[in-house]
Amino acid sequence: MTGKLDGKAAAITGAASGIGLECARILIEEGAQVVLIDRAEDRLRALCDELGEQAHPLVVDLLDGPQVDRIAEGCEALVGPLDIFHANAGAYIGGPAAEGDPDQWDQMLNLNINAAFRSVRAVLPGMVERGAGDVIFTSSVAGVVPVVWEPIYTASKFAVQAFLHATRRQVAPAGVRMGAVLPGPVVTALLDDWPKQKMEEALANGSLMQPREVAEAVLFMLTRPKGVVIRDMVILPNSVDL
Repeated sequence: MTGKLDGKAAAITGAASGIGLECARILIEEGAQVVLIDRAEDRLRALCDELGEQAHPLVVDLLDGPQVDRIAEGCEALVGPLDIFHANAGAYIGGPAAEGDPDQWDQMLNLNINAAFRSVRAVLPGMVERGAGDVIFTSSVAGVVPVVWEPIYTASKFAVQAFLHATRRQVAPAGVRMGAVLPGPVVTALLDDWPKQKMEEALANGSLMQPREVAEAVLFMLTRPKGVVIRDMVILPNSVDL
């Protein structure tokens, strides 16, 4: 790779699998020191051993507010002040709203909205004080196009988009960039509840992307010239009609 992120310190939530893990890999390949944040301690430590000395585990339960509030402190102890923070962790629930389980909705909304916002709140003051930094959200195409089969998930991503762009305008004068990658369907654990037949059809007709493709988009966002921000990057399989 090109070493575009040499000397950079990054942190990624939900980094023990899927998009978060692939983003960690590509940032490490480009020279960054990366803190992988997740609650799956054993898997996290095994992954960091595999990824090498540029990977650093930080065990955090994102549904525990006080733990989230200490994310910046924990990251700085491992890699120094953060240049990059990727609020990636999330959950998925699909299905008709009239048949949904509100308790499951609460858990997903707490992770996708409250934990994401709180984690960004934890790292922003340091970036603003230093006059530089990148914050990336893993959003979704469902954050800009209401998806009929996933109303609660769609609502959570619309909330992410609203928070992101209001906050982005607040911190831009301080030199902090904020943006979102908005993928269509990606092969991750979030799709574990898809019916087997639907998954097989999607893989066969090319309507699913791989996590690496999202990671490559994130790397592109992070490596634009300092005065350029990629506000939203929507990436879709070519066969998806949205």
